[in-house]
Amino acid sequence: MNSIEFLYYLGLSAKKYVALKTGKKLPCRVISIGNITVGGTGKTPATVAVAEEAIIRGFSPIILTRGYRGTEPGPCFVTRGEVPLLTAEQAGDEPLLMAERLKGVPIVKGADRYEAGMFALKELGVQSSACKVAEDIKSVHLPIPNTQHPTPVFILDDGFQHWKLHRDRDIVLIDAKNPFGNRKLLPVGRLREPLSELRRADSIVITKAAREDSALIAEVRKYNSRAPIFFARHRAVAVRSRTGERRPLEWLTDRKVFCFCGLADPESFRDTAASAGAVITGMKVFRDHYRYQQYDIATIVKECKTSGASWIIATEKDMVKLRNLDLPENILIIEMAFAAGQPFYESVFS
Repeated sequence: MNSIEFLYYLGLSAKKYVALKTGKKLPCRVISIGNITVGGTGKTPATVAVAEEAIIRGFSPIILTRGYRGTEPGPCFVTRGEVPLLTAEQAGDEPLLMAERLKGVPIVKGADRYEAGMFALKELGVQSSACKVAEDIKSVHLPIPNTQHPTPVFILDDGFQHWKLHRDRDIVLIDAKNPFGNRKLLPVGRLREPLSELRRADSIVITKAAREDSALIAEVRKYNSRAPIFFARHRAVAVRSRTGERRPLEWLTDRKVFCFCGLADPESFRDTAASAGAVITGMKVFRDHYRYQQYDIATIVKECKTSGASWIIATEKDMVKLRNLDLPENILIIEMAFAAGQPFYESVFS
């Protein structure tokens, strides 16, 4: 550990110490989805999938999110479960994407997730007795039945380092293609915490995995011998036009496309488009969380024509930031889904 890493680690340790000393517990169960590195592990699709599974299992999920780079001060609703109430600039890219994907799921933005959770319970009119049911059932390890009054459960988006809030389940995602970078702490590496902190995880999901990686499993087991390890894929499921028309993924086969994105892991998007059968003639990469302007669209259209492509392909995350711009008719969005299998959900909810 060099001197820059050590200074970061000292600050991190002090922050963690204070957070744990002043930590609080919400009256309902809390499932955290996070990672130990910066960016690119697929937290947003995983959060959407866990919320959808929660509904199937008779819960009433409420998502708590920091809303990275969102300008609206919290706590506030990104959505109460019907339509988005904030813009991408106000809410942050990922919260708005979740608001558009999930119907009937309230999403609350707030830096202090305990404050955001209590705000949600008050504003949604959730009685403390409903939360008490969750505690009673959890204590005897029984599944919660689907009733006319679903039991509330909080899903903490990007919560592994939010130590000040108690979690009942800590799920950690690891990118199979680049698990830990150079294995150094920020700012010289990608690690938010030392790898030894993987010991806190209750479930570990290795994402973007084409197959099981025994070497990666062995490395993870050095730090956590008890948590079940699952493998998940972020798979493309459909293509959507800017007006909402959906087409099967096979529609992309042999079509010439020009890709653009503002992601932490842009190559994963290229791989997704290529695996769907598209012929990629070019790609323009913007920085993660980039705010697009109209001149960017003009540049993309020009480069698309120059490359010989007939279609422009974007991600859902990028599209939420393009709504107020004048877009060409040939722009398409690839819809993605988190696929982990039932054993993963059983470990989360049982």
